[in-house]
Amino acid sequence: MPTYHIWTIGCQMNRAESARLAARFEELGYEAAENIAEADLIVLNSCVVRQSAENKVVNKLHELRHLKKERPNILLALTGCLVDADTARLKKTYPHIDHFFKAGEQPPWLEKPATLPLPHHPSSTAFVTISQGCNNFCSYCIVPYRRGRERSRPLEDIICEVTELVRRGASEVTLLGQNVDSYGRDLKGQPDLADLLMELNSIDGLLRLRFLTNHPKDMSDKLIEAIAKLDKVCEQITLPIQAGSDEILTAMRRGYTAAQYRRLVNQIREKIPGVAIITDIIVGFPGETEEQFRQTLDLLSAIKFDTVHIAAYSPRTGTIAAKELKDDVPPAVKKARLEQTEKLQQEIQTEINARLLGKTVEILVEGRQKGKWYGRTRTDKLVFFTSSSDYPGKLVNIKIDKTSPWSLQGKIKSGKSNQEEE
Repeated sequence: MPTYHIWTIGCQMNRAESARLAARFEELGYEAAENIAEADLIVLNSCVVRQSAENKVVNKLHELRHLKKERPNILLALTGCLVDADTARLKKTYPHIDHFFKAGEQPPWLEKPATLPLPHHPSSTAFVTISQGCNNFCSYCIVPYRRGRERSRPLEDIICEVTELVRRGASEVTLLGQNVDSYGRDLKGQPDLADLLMELNSIDGLLRLRFLTNHPKDMSDKLIEAIAKLDKVCEQITLPIQAGSDEILTAMRRGYTAAQYRRLVNQIREKIPGVAIITDIIVGFPGETEEQFRQTLDLLSAIKFDTVHIAAYSPRTGTIAAKELKDDVPPAVKKARLEQTEKLQQEIQTEINARLLGKTVEILVEGRQKGKWYGRTRTDKLVFFTSSSDYPGKLVNIKIDKTSPWSLQGKIKSGKSNQEEE
């Protein structure tokens, strides 16, 4: 039986697309290879949002060059955001790769079904893409150039897919889009994300709903109300700020000010008590001064996010920033600002998570790691516990007896979890 291996890096959308590719290959008679060197078909699902991710992809492509020499009959393919319209250039650079296809598309050498099949045995937590592409064109972002303009999937198709994933064993579904707040604007009748959440909330067997990523300029009062009232929608919102300086936000073409962002956070916290807010920060953007960087630190200190994804700016070829702005913040300064931001956020997360010591939280168990079960709370806190019983896909109550900035540990407890305590 032929074998396949899919190497994936980057966002949850890449992970979701890789899962669909795997299901398609298995439908055609392939089975997963135990390691990449033994596979007859290898697909790299790439990411170029950051230079560090692109470097990993390029390194993997060079590794495959040697494998192709040893085994010339293997089939190699590249997909994801490294693939642009100029496939001739890619073929010249990587002649050992047999096929190139864009993110979200199907392999060109296969007979195309109407849609990629769903995984036959999804994990307890599944990802569902509800829209592709983005219309915002933030100055630093490559995504609109690689995934195109926004395209929403019909509401009915998403409902059917989530229903089927739940039937196959998924307990939690995360809806994915580059900007989920724009969902439905291009559809007949213009259903929005709040409408979709209300429909999905009624699916029997579905325990939890999440979604990402939101854009601060597009998040509506209707959506906030839906999160507050729908019992399966988790109290967790991913809301990238990117910078605390209005001058930098303008240069990034984000479409809001720091004050507007703070008002939105206050509104969310007023409507959704205990909500966890996750954000993204870019340090060292072109022209960023020490004072502007300080404004970002001040914003983090004031808002106290549950999680912050931090990256140093790296120019992406073809973006507005790469074309029009000089990458003038020295690498050493970027590194120092990155470390300073990480240190501050670690202190904040230590403080937030310490409040859960001795509390009982409800988690959805996702699997085992190093002999311990792990899962996440509704507010996306990672929790580990030890038990000899079998728990994948189940909701369990854990009393927390150890906290850290990155995860929690505890012991399983019978009875209903105290959501007020969480």
